[in-house]
Amino acid sequence: MTPSTPGPAGIPGQRTIECVGAVIKDDQGRLLLIKRGHEPAAGRWSLPGGKVEPGETDQQAVLREVLEETGLIVTCGGLVGVVQRPGPPGAVFDIRDYAASVCGGDLRPGDDAAGVRWVTAAEAAALDAAAELTDGLLAALRSWGVLA
Repeated sequence: MTPSTPGPAGIPGQRTIECVGAVIKDDQGRLLLIKRGHEPAAGRWSLPGGKVEPGETDQQAVLREVLEETGLIVTCGGLVGVVQRPGPPGAVFDIRDYAASVCGGDLRPGDDAAGVRWVTAAEAAALDAAAELTDGLLAALRSWGVLA
């Protein structure tokens, strides 16, 4: 789909903004999160990811976004889940989250990330309870079996 595709609900004039995210776990089972440096949800923790650029596959977008936001080089695995979130007026973000594995690089916040960190399931739940996670992230990760 392209950014001008009608939204999932078929609302005339609603744009779909194609996005990807990366579900990355370390050897201790912790999940990698980035602190968003810009809107939407600036200052809240989320999965690394962002918009798919024209001519880019989802997998290419995952590799690019993770490197830009975390300094890590990853391999992109299979689709973990899909969510839709409200976008700017007249648009919806269609976010496809993929499993990814670290194969190089040095962890550091970059591009539009204000921070990066590994979290346990309990730490993710605490961030959610404090309204520090992006809306719906914990519920989605739990429904996909990523976090208990």
